[in-house]
Amino acid sequence: MPSSPLRHAARRRPEPGKYNRRVKIYTRGGDAGQTGLFDGTRVSKADPRVDAYGEIDELNAAIGLARAQGVDEEIDTLLVGLQRDLHAVAARLADPRHRIQPRVAKAAVDETAVSRLEATIDHLEAGLPPLTCFILSGGSAAGASLHLARTICRRAERRMVSLGEAEVEPDVLMYVNRLSDLLFVLARTVNHRAGVPETEW
Repeated sequence: MPSSPLRHAARRRPEPGKYNRRVKIYTRGGDAGQTGLFDGTRVSKADPRVDAYGEIDELNAAIGLARAQGVDEEIDTLLVGLQRDLHAVAARLADPRHRIQPRVAKAAVDETAVSRLEATIDHLEAGLPPLTCFILSGGSAAGASLHLARTICRRAERRMVSLGEAEVEPDVLMYVNRLSDLLFVLARTVNHRAGVPETEW
């Protein structure tokens, strides 16, 4: 009797980044105010580490809001890449024993990623008028959203620093620091391409 294709499908490994079973949205595991870290440790949802990766989640959502406001294809591609990186940053922050990066390739955030942000800043700044004074956050809807994302990024960085030097991997902290710079340049770029002038302080 030929074997069922369903039996073979059940044995197949999931594609990278895919779940091997349907994800249930609610688990009731956090009803008492606790959550699980990558290593299985249960901590309060008010734990500083949870707070830190929660800030990264908020930053990711703010970037998604900027995308929804309408940006050109180049900027949208950049923002999608940043959102993917931020999932990796959050995963690393949820991993107090620093074990996830060698096991999960897409959780890698290293000096190469930081260099990529710096190269993007340089590329975008080449198309902008020189910055000679402080400017007010705002402009187009997408530009204003990116300015907001920059401030959330700075808050996330402060939360990460507050965990202590040994608790956050240096490359991850460096990435978030450089990302706030990029978000500022992205906000300026989006406004410039939309023909919206900057308001000087």
